[in-house]
Amino acid sequence: MLSEERYQRILQILSDRNAVTVTELSQQLNISESTIRRDLNALADMGKLNKVFGGATALTQSSGIYETNVANRANTMSEEKTAIARYAATLISDDDFVFIDAGTTTLRLVDFIGKSRATFVTNGIIHAQRLLQKGVETYIIGGRIKPLTEAVIGTSGVKSLEGLNFTKAFMGTNGIDMTAGFTTPDIDEARLKETAVKASYMTFVLADHTKFRRVCAVTFAPLRIGCIITDACPDHQYSEKTIIKEVNK
Repeated sequence: MLSEERYQRILQILSDRNAVTVTELSQQLNISESTIRRDLNALADMGKLNKVFGGATALTQSSGIYETNVANRANTMSEEKTAIARYAATLISDDDFVFIDAGTTTLRLVDFIGKSRATFVTNGIIHAQRLLQKGVETYIIGGRIKPLTEAVIGTSGVKSLEGLNFTKAFMGTNGIDMTAGFTTPDIDEARLKETAVKASYMTFVLADHTKFRRVCAVTFAPLRIGCIITDACPDHQYSEKTIIKEVNK
C-alpha cells in the first residue's frame, strides 16, 4: 500500500528532476522495483504524474521567470549534456555558418569542436573565448550582457543578427512543452533566440530530458522549428511534433 510518506517522497524526487526511472526510485527509496511500479500506477491514476515506460515524468511544470546562474547549472546533468554536445559537434561541416546560443549544453558543444573551417557567431561570452582558443573564425554579437547567464541579449543583440543567414543554429532552452514549445524565462533573451532561429536554415535544440514538460515565461519557437537533440525523450508524443534524436539510444 502506498504510504503518505512514500507518496510525498516520490513526488519530491520527480519535481526535482522532472523525469525519473523505476530503477532510480528503487535505489533512492530502497524499495523493490515491483513496488515502485505499483506506486507509480497509483499516482498516475490519481493524476499526480505521467506514467511512462520504465518510469514517470512530472506533469507540466511552470518555472515562470525563475532562473539559476551558469555556475549552478554547469554541473547539472553533466553526463547527459556531454553526450548531447558530443553528437551535436559531429553535425558541423567546414562550410557552415553557425550560430551557437549561450547556455551550458551549448558550451559543451564548443568543447567538442575540433579543427574547423566553419564560421561561428555566438552571444555567449565564454563560448566566444573558447572558440577563439580553438583558432576558429569567431564573431560575438553586440548588446547588453546578462550577468546571470553571461549572454549578450537585448535590442542591440537582435539587430546584430539582422541580415545574417546561418546554415545551422545550436540553441539552448529552459523548457520544452507540447503546447508552449521552446521557452525561456527572459523576454529579451527570448527575442534574441527567436531571431537566431528565424535566421537559420537548420535549427538544433540541445536539451537533456529534464527540460521536457517544463514551461517558462516566454516562448521563443514552436516545436516544429527543428530537431531536438537529447539524451532521452520522456514521452513519445513529442516525436509527433518534431524530429528528436536521442543520443543514448
